[in-house]
Amino acid sequence: MAAVEVPTEKWTGKVHEVTLGGNGRKSVVVGGESTLPFLHFEGSLPHRPIIAIEVQDSEPKDWSPHLVGAWGDVLADPAAWAKKAVEYGADIIALSLKSAHPEEANTGADEARKNVDKVLSAVDIPLIIYGPGVAEKDNEVLVAASEVAKGQRVALGNCEEKNHRTIAATCIADGHVAIAHTPLEINLAKQLNILLCDVGLSPDSIIMDPDTGALGYGVEYTYSVIERLRIAALGGDSMAAMPMISPAGAESWRQKESRVAEGVPPSWGEHEERSLIWEEITASIVLNAGADIVVLRHPKTVEVIKATIDKLMSA
Repeated sequence: MAAVEVPTEKWTGKVHEVTLGGNGRKSVVVGGESTLPFLHFEGSLPHRPIIAIEVQDSEPKDWSPHLVGAWGDVLADPAAWAKKAVEYGADIIALSLKSAHPEEANTGADEARKNVDKVLSAVDIPLIIYGPGVAEKDNEVLVAASEVAKGQRVALGNCEEKNHRTIAATCIADGHVAIAHTPLEINLAKQLNILLCDVGLSPDSIIMDPDTGALGYGVEYTYSVIERLRIAALGGDSMAAMPMISPAGAESWRQKESRVAEGVPPSWGEHEERSLIWEEITASIVLNAGADIVVLRHPKTVEVIKATIDKLMSA
């Protein structure tokens, strides 16, 4: 019987490589793929997807008791939280300066500097620093955080169209990476990359966040957008060829299936197991779509997803 020839795609493009960390800190490289996720027979996958664990600069008041119970007392101290995250297998710490939100503590640059310095001193792995998600406050605290982290090549987010000039200039000045966040739309993601490159930011200093809808809340569309961006990159579109990040953990844990324990049908199953499944499935989906970095919250999910990546990368 004649051997069956496995059909393969012939791609002309490649995803840009982006380095985080270095200068005495551990470093990671994401991107560099010349084929779709985990298709080892078709091209090169030089760097495995990596796991970031979310750490907040103040104790979360709206988290599920299952998340709070998993982390315990460290939630009150971002440095201790970051150390515990490293023990749980984090490749990157994703520090959220949530206290700066006007509807939270409305902290400013000084608090941002203090907390970034504490986390940088506590761990030696790369750092992602997120603002509170309000453009004016993002600019204030991310510029301050960038100064503290100068030379450590952190990633700053979110960088959106309305504040892209400030964040890009900060990244250029201090040697950092911008997380380019857009709604779930391919052309918007490409357009923001073009804007960032036009103001002088190098493609190897941009990571795309094309947004994420959790399981049951748009994950199919999320998959489609991430996959289509990756296909465009492999087809030679350099403005779609940045590595991608997904905040799968935050999106999963804010949905009612993860948050609600009472007044739901018995068929929904046990609350903690259901919550973990929601995060695990969402993370698995975005990884198979093409995400290079997944930001998670629960230590058990980290364990499951890291084991999943091990299997997919050894195929």
